[in-house]
Amino acid sequence: MRVSLSLSSSLTKYLLKNKILSRARFPLVLMLEVTHQCNLACEGCGRIHEYKETMREMLRTEECIQAVDECPAPVVTVTGGEPLIHPEIDKIINAIVNKKRHVYLCTNGILLPDAIKKLKPSKYFNINVHIDGLASTHNAIAGKGVFERAIHAIQAAKRAGFKVCTNTTIYKNTSEKEIDELFSFLEGLGVDGMLVSPGFSFEHNENEVFLCRNEIQERFGFIYGISKKYKILNSPLYLKFLKGERSLKCTPWGNPTRNYLGWKSPCYLITDTHYKTFDECMENTDWEKYQEGKDPRCENCMMHCGFEPTVVLEGGKRISDIIEMTKWSFS
Repeated sequence: MRVSLSLSSSLTKYLLKNKILSRARFPLVLMLEVTHQCNLACEGCGRIHEYKETMREMLRTEECIQAVDECPAPVVTVTGGEPLIHPEIDKIINAIVNKKRHVYLCTNGILLPDAIKKLKPSKYFNINVHIDGLASTHNAIAGKGVFERAIHAIQAAKRAGFKVCTNTTIYKNTSEKEIDELFSFLEGLGVDGMLVSPGFSFEHNENEVFLCRNEIQERFGFIYGISKKYKILNSPLYLKFLKGERSLKCTPWGNPTRNYLGWKSPCYLITDTHYKTFDECMENTDWEKYQEGKDPRCENCMMHCGFEPTVVLEGGKRISDIIEMTKWSFS
């Protein structure tokens, strides 16, 4: 299965509960940025520009737990920066897992071999290692030797019994041949799935390596094709959207972000303000403006944080979608 029974069950119960309560807007994934500090300076990273004034600040463990209590999303993505820099990251992850929320720890892998000594495998815990290509490509983006250290980290985590997936960004110069070879190599390592993201130029993140909407549509026909060959975790309906076959509205409230400055509005990618509480963010953000893509910053955006929630919320409206999602889930 591409999605674990545990996660599938949690999502189903959560969606049914919100439907019964007739809630129009509710989160699916909490993006918990425990720090923006990082041990790398990757090409195209927007956080090092947007949050340069507070780069070294961190959420306290108590603030992280409070954010999870405020936001009822069944999935929590622990991210940064590099979250493993946080001195109490093990306490944060263990506390979230104890609440039976599904945790995805996003990391570049450098600190992972030491971190897993303080963590425990769980059906609620997933490690997500960023790999942007084979050695020459990934090292050009992240730094010399980073690919080799990330692969070593994946191997160490798998030997220790952890669930490990990867996330790969597709850039303007990414070749189809390299992605095919990379996914074959990662499957050989025993990874539990691969996520793919279009390299998108958003606020504080402008670089010639990123793709516009037409270029994303050209590239992701190939990704949709090999999703039947490899365990790609992006949903097939989202991949169809990326290759221009489906029209989806954004669900900007689906992945709310909490960081040192507060609850980031309107979404993970662009910032107008930060609110003190989750409820204030939900009540005061003009969601329709961003859902309809009326902000010019949304023009080329096709990112999974906005559109995968739409698939989850609307994927059952067509019989053909239900059939395709079922086949994908069990393949």
